[in-house]
Amino acid sequence: MPRPIWSGSISFGLVTIPIRVTAAAEDHSISFHRIHLADGGRVRNRKVCELEDREVPADEIGKGYEITRGTVVPISDDELDNLPLPTAKAIEIVAFLPAERIDPIRIADGYYLEAANSAANKPYVLLRRALERSSKVAIAKYAWHNRERLGMLRVIGKAIALHALKWDDEVRDPASLAPPPVDLSDEEIEAAIQLMESMDRDDVSDYTDEYTEAVAALIEAKREGVEPPHPAREEQPAQVVDLMDALRNSVEKARTSRGEDATVHKMPERQKKTAAKRTTKKAAQKTTKKTAKKTAKKASGRQSRRSA
Repeated sequence: MPRPIWSGSISFGLVTIPIRVTAAAEDHSISFHRIHLADGGRVRNRKVCELEDREVPADEIGKGYEITRGTVVPISDDELDNLPLPTAKAIEIVAFLPAERIDPIRIADGYYLEAANSAANKPYVLLRRALERSSKVAIAKYAWHNRERLGMLRVIGKAIALHALKWDDEVRDPASLAPPPVDLSDEEIEAAIQLMESMDRDDVSDYTDEYTEAVAALIEAKREGVEPPHPAREEQPAQVVDLMDALRNSVEKARTSRGEDATVHKMPERQKKTAAKRTTKKAAQKTTKKTAKKTAKKASGRQSRRSA
């Protein structure tokens, strides 16, 4: 079990739940050292005082805020830990709302919350059961690593998880990134939906990190003194200019990769409905035109009789 990264409590109204926090995810990526290419020696960063021009040990290093050039206010860890904030030692729940109200773009790192002792078990389970029954998530504030954060508490299995959330001013507005209006036909949209349906999956558990596996194979080959594996040469597909052709070819490729019959091109139900609507609309337009012609003809006849 990973070591807790923070200890404190959940503040739920007047209820206090002592908890320990552990990371919910693990990083399995391969990391590298920086080396001197000439001899393989490690290249390290050294912390040097710019005034004394000497390396400074860790116990002599602290924090400081630069107000003006040359004017720095030192701030100690104890002073930061003792700020008069209710969230300094607790994850303070401030609201409850449906999970779908949280935009996924705001969700950051995830953590598991564990009851810190036997006395915390009952209020912990109480909060978990209340979240389950209400089908809501809790919004909380907490202070870690010298900054206050916003978070979301939700139930995963029998545990309560905490997801860090971005503040409103930390999320960029994507409006400027959107392309200008373009013309799309219903047929193109339905073809894209058909491609999506051909790529349906129940979950993402069958995907693997191929990059990390390739790096591990490269390291092992170099350690053994053998030729590193080379990527298989893949034929570059011909450039498809027509969007509909690209969509159809993509659907066939997706179906073939799943062992399905790629030659079957059934019209999706949505496309059938769209086609039916078009037919109905055209028929209605024809009927309207015929009626208009008859009306105009009758009106012309009446006008002629009056003139006579």
